[in-house]
Amino acid sequence: MRVPGSFLYRLCQDDKRLPSVKDETGAYLIDRDADYFSPVLNYLRHGRLIINPGLADEGVLEEAEFYNLPQLVHLVNERIHERERSSSEAGRFKSVYRVIQCHEEELTTFISATSDGWKIVQVLPVQSRYQDYTVDRQQEYLCIVVRECPDNGSVSDSRDRATLLQQKARHN
Repeated sequence: MRVPGSFLYRLCQDDKRLPSVKDETGAYLIDRDADYFSPVLNYLRHGRLIINPGLADEGVLEEAEFYNLPQLVHLVNERIHERERSSSEAGRFKSVYRVIQCHEEELTTFISATSDGWKIVQVLPVQSRYQDYTVDRQQEYLCIVVRECPDNGSVSDSRDRATLLQQKARHN
């Protein structure tokens, strides 16, 4: 892929305005980080941004700017902005988990009544010393539920009905 005006294009055109040093074999000496040259070379070969694991996007951006590759600069900037956007969105919500214990007869009702954004993660039977369950001694379950809540730094969420009921019970 040829990019007229880029450092490497001008180097190959023997642009006299471009200061460059050659070794005794005629190879150009460019004092840049070889690890960060790999994404530049891959871009020139394939026209795609391929960044090896362990390389910082900002380092690739520096190389793209040095080699005067505007499209690569654009692609790396998009990648950086996407990463920043994703990390800022992830920080605005938190996962709140609850573990609720219920008897076997309540399990179906609990599962069908789960709402307000709560999602069932797992239902686990509670192991008991008693192996035979009678009508008086039903199997118990632990239901693990999760909900994404805005991370406003507050511990309680007044929109949560369970929290409201708990707060009312404490004040009575």
